[in-house]
Amino acid sequence: MIDEGTPAPDFALQADTGETVTLASLRGKPVVLYFYPKDDTPGCTTEACEFRDAVPRFDQSNAVILGVSPDSVESHQAFREKFNLPFRLLADEDHAVAELYGAWQEKNMYGKRFWGIQRSTFVIDRDGTVARVFKRVKAAGHADKVAEVVAGLGAG
Repeated sequence: MIDEGTPAPDFALQADTGETVTLASLRGKPVVLYFYPKDDTPGCTTEACEFRDAVPRFDQSNAVILGVSPDSVESHQAFREKFNLPFRLLADEDHAVAELYGAWQEKNMYGKRFWGIQRSTFVIDRDGTVARVFKRVKAAGHADKVAEVVAGLGAG
């Protein structure tokens, strides 16, 4: 897992909008990079909708919210449309970026071991430094905690 106070690794991923998004292109704005397991599942829907509802708070800091999962661009498009999400969802189908950030981890459910996304969020400041890491996130209430951290970065 990437540590707070270290440079955030750059990446290039295709968004549900069809464009390629790089972290470097967002320099100068705070970035909320949140990793989630799967589109249109209960916890991931709760998390996405809470981020959606908190967008006005993030806008005050000119922050960019990016959701990342191993789902396809097409899956992201359907998820974004279904829940009217006003931020981009990035397709990390080979989970390379999740691995880079340490969000791709071995999990254990009902005695079965498998690899997948550990729900986690990285708040990246305007200079590209990881300001805050949230590990093993519980979806409900998470967006409010992240919004508080982003607000603490200042309006810049």
